[in-house]
Amino acid sequence: MPGSRDALIVVDVIDLFEHDDGDSLLASYRSRLQGLRAALAAARARELPVIYANDHHGRWDGDRTALIEAAEAGPGGDVVSTLAPEPGEPFLFKGRYSAFDHTMLELLLDELELGRLLLMGATTEGCVLQTGIDAREHGFKVTILESACTTIDESHEQLALRYAREIAGIRTACALTDV
Repeated sequence: MPGSRDALIVVDVIDLFEHDDGDSLLASYRSRLQGLRAALAAARARELPVIYANDHHGRWDGDRTALIEAAEAGPGGDVVSTLAPEPGEPFLFKGRYSAFDHTMLELLLDELELGRLLLMGATTEGCVLQTGIDAREHGFKVTILESACTTIDESHEQLALRYAREIAGIRTACALTDV
């Protein structure tokens, strides 16, 4: 049962950019880096829990440090290093689009007595939206932070945001400071 506190859920920001859309995605990260970093800074300044849910990128050993180091050594290393978790921030590996699908996220959120999830990360039209839809199904209030999300296709992103607002009952805000 959802509680009353807020948390920032950081979806898939640790990326190797080795997939077909890697170049487009990295360009989106670079153009939106200020918004991504601002959301993390604002959440940490408010002392909100910051929870990472990230694609495993073929790592089934649960070694977050190894994944982060591999990403930092790759083509987007300069971006990834500024978005990496701080010590003590939970980091969950996921193998599917939603951060809820076959992960321990729901148990963690219940333990922390969270009620509203603020979502950021990659991509708005993919894993961020799917996580938001699942969060609503689990009874959470959800807000997607538009300036703190990346995209592969801006027209798909706009469609996803419209779907989130008009169909899925998900709020959107430009930034965490607007929430």
